[in-house]
Amino acid sequence: MTAVEHSDPHADPLHPLAHAIKPLLDAVGASAVAPADARPDDVLLEWDDQPAVAVRLPGMESAMDRLLGEVRRQFGGGELSELDRASKQRVVAQLEERGAFTIRHGVETVAAALGVSRFTVYNYLNRQQASSKDS
Repeated sequence: MTAVEHSDPHADPLHPLAHAIKPLLDAVGASAVAPADARPDDVLLEWDDQPAVAVRLPGMESAMDRLLGEVRRQFGGGELSELDRASKQRVVAQLEERGAFTIRHGVETVAAALGVSRFTVYNYLNRQQASSKDS
């Protein structure tokens, strides 16, 4: 899904506001849709008291996908499961800082992406907490 969507490829382009907010939408994983295509849970933005663009926010599952994608890019773009142990520990530390483990099934999802068990992820988290207490 791209940040600026059109339901009809032959329709007029979306309002210029949609293009102006595209970097913000990309950053949060949202997308812009035409007001006519808005769903009840979309956020409708107005311009001069007229509907200009609807913003479709991602679900929490998308938030985890986005976090994993960001970390994957930071660690070279390859599969996280191919990283060495120290790198996987750094991945877990970064995901912890970003709140990944507050998302339901976060530990399981991260464990699957890293190719390790949930127990291993918990060990990485415990080591990180222990080392931060020692500092």
